[in-house]
Amino acid sequence: MINKAYLENLRNRISGLETEMSAPGVAANPQKMQALMRDYSHQKKVADAADRFLKMQDAAAESRAMLADAATEAELREMAEAELADLEGRLPEAEKAVKVALIPADPSDSKNVIMEIRAGTGGGEAAIFAGDLYRMYSRYAENNGLRISVMDVSPSESGGYKEVVFSVEGELVYKKMKYESGTHRVQRVPATETQGRIHTSAATVAVLAEAEEVDIEIKTEDLKIDTYRSSGSGGQHVNTTDSAIRITHIPTGVVVQCQDERSQHKNRAKAMRVLRSKLYEARQQQIEAEQSAARRSQVGSGDRSEKIRTYNYPQNRLTDHRINLTLYKLDRVMEGDLADVFDALYEHDVELKIKAHTDKTAQG
Repeated sequence: MINKAYLENLRNRISGLETEMSAPGVAANPQKMQALMRDYSHQKKVADAADRFLKMQDAAAESRAMLADAATEAELREMAEAELADLEGRLPEAEKAVKVALIPADPSDSKNVIMEIRAGTGGGEAAIFAGDLYRMYSRYAENNGLRISVMDVSPSESGGYKEVVFSVEGELVYKKMKYESGTHRVQRVPATETQGRIHTSAATVAVLAEAEEVDIEIKTEDLKIDTYRSSGSGGQHVNTTDSAIRITHIPTGVVVQCQDERSQHKNRAKAMRVLRSKLYEARQQQIEAEQSAARRSQVGSGDRSEKIRTYNYPQNRLTDHRINLTLYKLDRVMEGDLADVFDALYEHDVELKIKAHTDKTAQG
């Protein structure tokens, strides 16, 4: 229950965290400092939301008391009625803000992302669709001040990509784009189709929070590094040097590669970013699997095999199957206008997490 005693306990906790963060030696332990800062930020967010809610409750109680007092003058009564109506209209949103703040923040939300798009069923048309998806995310990034950098690409002879791997950098990128993992399906008439028949093709998308060195430690002896000659685009020079890098993480069998840069050193650095992010994702999935309620309260599983969205070109329709969202503006979506989709997914996720948190509190 949100009351003054609860708020006071929060403030004491925040004060204790401030003392702990300033203690000698903590700054020299990046992982501990990161965990303390996350906890501090979470508690502060809850305290601020609770403070606003309680102040509004107090103000509403004062207005009710004035209205209940027969001695209250008509002018004051009128002011109290208007203030009470305003507060009662805003209190539900303030209460929801407290519930949202109580949800533990996803530690990955502030991270950049590495995205992988792979052509699925549908042959050449699937590769073209994979290229369309890459263009869609690129346009979204451009429109929102985010930076995109290609890390590995395998072009298709029919156009588009068999696979493209790229990073997206900016503010709260993972928070915005984490719901994109899964199978994306397209329904349209291919350019090569002479009879006008609609074909269905698919591409899979994976969104990885980009891990930093402090998140994942990788031992040199656990790596098998191979160099090879690049096969993609890049001009004559790229095809005459063994600049491409393939890294195998021996303990897990995870393999990553990068051939986008002409420099072997740059390709290795990019490949290590992908590897670190894949290992980080595997660790996060293990943690979530152990906390099954958290996994159940997510929008979708994040699995590549889960069909999450259909892009129907003849009807100019986009359908997100996880939240039953249908928009008839596919042309704008493919130009990077994804705000309505991302906002709806985020709001639905918040509602699920509030419910999961409420149920857990009621049980315990």
